[in-house]
Amino acid sequence: MDDDRTIRVLLADDHPVVRAGLCAMLESAEYISVVGQAGSGEEAVVQAASLAPDIVLLDLRMGGMDGVAATGHILRRSPGSKVVIVTTYEDDSDILRAVEAGAAGYLLKGSSRAELIDAVHAAARGETVLTPSLAGKLFRARTPEPVPLSGREREVLRLVSRGHTNAEIGRELFISEATVKTHLLRTFKKLGVSDRTSAVMTALERGLLS
Repeated sequence: MDDDRTIRVLLADDHPVVRAGLCAMLESAEYISVVGQAGSGEEAVVQAASLAPDIVLLDLRMGGMDGVAATGHILRRSPGSKVVIVTTYEDDSDILRAVEAGAAGYLLKGSSRAELIDAVHAAARGETVLTPSLAGKLFRARTPEPVPLSGREREVLRLVSRGHTNAEIGRELFISEATVKTHLLRTFKKLGVSDRTSAVMTALERGLLS
C-alpha cells in the first residue's frame, strides 16, 4: 500500500467507550480513516464484508463470536482485509490462536497512540504487528516442549553415537534387534529426525548424551 493512501479501518469492540477512544486516536492521524464500528464479532464480520476495510482492529473477547472466530470469517469474506487483535489479554494460548487464525498482529489496549498508529500502517504494508512485550510469549507458545528420551532410548542412542550396529546394541543391552529398532524409531519421532546420524547430532546439541 502507498504511504500516502488513506488506510480504511473498521473498529470492533463490545465497549462503546473503548471504540470511541480508539476512533479518536486513529482519526487524529494522517492517512487513516475509521469507516465503521462494530459492537460484536458477528457485526464485525458483516461490516467487513460490506465495507472491505484495509484493517480491522478487533477485540479478542466479546459476547457471542469471539475475536479468533471472527478473524477467520472476516478473512474469508473480505480477503483483502488485515485483522489486528487489540485486547487486554496476554495469555500465550490467546496470542497463538489469533495468529493461527490469520491475524496480522496482536496489540494490547494499553499501547500508546503512536504504537497503535504505527501498527495500523505496518499491517497495511503487510507486516506482522506484535506488541514487543508479547514477542517472547508468542515464541514460547509456538515452540513445543521437547519430549524427553527414556533411559533406555538414551542408552541405545549413546551406543549408536559410538558406531555400534543394531545387532551389537542388542547384544550389549540384552535386548532383541527388533527392540533396538523400536527404541530408535521412538527416538527419531521425539527428536523430529529421520535417521541415526541426525538423531545423534540433535541429541548432542540438546545435551541428551552427556
